[in-house]
Amino acid sequence: MKILVTGAAGFIGFHTCKKLLKNGHQVVGLDNINDYYDVNLKYARLNELGITKKEAEIFNHPSKSNIYDNFFKFIRMNLENREELPKLFEKEKFDVVCNLAAQAGVRYSLENPESYVDSNIVGFVNLLECCRHYNIQHLVYASSSSVYGLNKKIPFSTDDSVDHPISLYAASKKSNELMAHTYSHLFKIPTTGLRFFTVYGPWGRPDMALFLFTKAITENKPIKVFNYGKMERDFTYIDDIVEGVVRIIEKKVENRLYKVYNIGNNNSVKLMDFIEEIERNLQKEAVKDMLPIQPGDVEKTWANVDSLIKDYNYKPGTTIKDGIKSFIDWYKHYYKVN
Repeated sequence: MKILVTGAAGFIGFHTCKKLLKNGHQVVGLDNINDYYDVNLKYARLNELGITKKEAEIFNHPSKSNIYDNFFKFIRMNLENREELPKLFEKEKFDVVCNLAAQAGVRYSLENPESYVDSNIVGFVNLLECCRHYNIQHLVYASSSSVYGLNKKIPFSTDDSVDHPISLYAASKKSNELMAHTYSHLFKIPTTGLRFFTVYGPWGRPDMALFLFTKAITENKPIKVFNYGKMERDFTYIDDIVEGVVRIIEKKVENRLYKVYNIGNNNSVKLMDFIEEIERNLQKEAVKDMLPIQPGDVEKTWANVDSLIKDYNYKPGTTIKDGIKSFIDWYKHYYKVN
């Protein structure tokens, strides 16, 4: 198939592009390479896909590389660009769209709400309009476990009500699901939303806990432990996330238009156990700055993945022991840490 992957220079998007190319698909990657975190990491990911920094810096100009005996095309573009996005769809004639582009981060949404509206809401509507007018067979898009907000029932199920988000980021992701449902109903576009649960692994985002903790410990700085360590997360390894995404992309959609799935490890891990595993891998104890919970944070996440098992015979299973080791091995290599 010919697949558009938005957010291609991002953590999950980069890994998804690699997997799709390995599986023999033609992939066009789109990203605006914003400066929410170090753009050099984004350029380095693209370089792994055969796109140089010089090629990636130019807006609305496609660059092409050969990887895994197939072509990867990259284009730097904003999803909010109502003029250029339809031109891309008209030219490339995609079969499937995988939308992994978003302004990420719960805490940042308190400081910069406009960027969430632009990217996560305006950009998503533009994408839906293109799917509507250019005969896209299936739209697969990233949602988030944050939509569960203040829900008390554990584990979180896609059958649960998600009417109490506690961050603008979560609200923007819930709005994506609502808009996708509307377009599926009105225009018969098959859409699948994926609620990701705390994704981690090599090439990860620098604003995520594992990256922040590893960096601070290696630099002999204290780590910030929120809610005094009384947090639990369903940490999900990147390869497990991508396997789920690609299975959903590759399986023909039958007998349904709209669906939402959880993709998580189906296992809640205590934050202090997570930190202990990082310390074990770095052979160094962290200096811990114990702090109250931050606005927008939830105390516990845990995914019910029964419908993913039922429909795709798939359940993530990488342990934090294996996942953290892989990340720290990558981190030491990439940042040349002794």
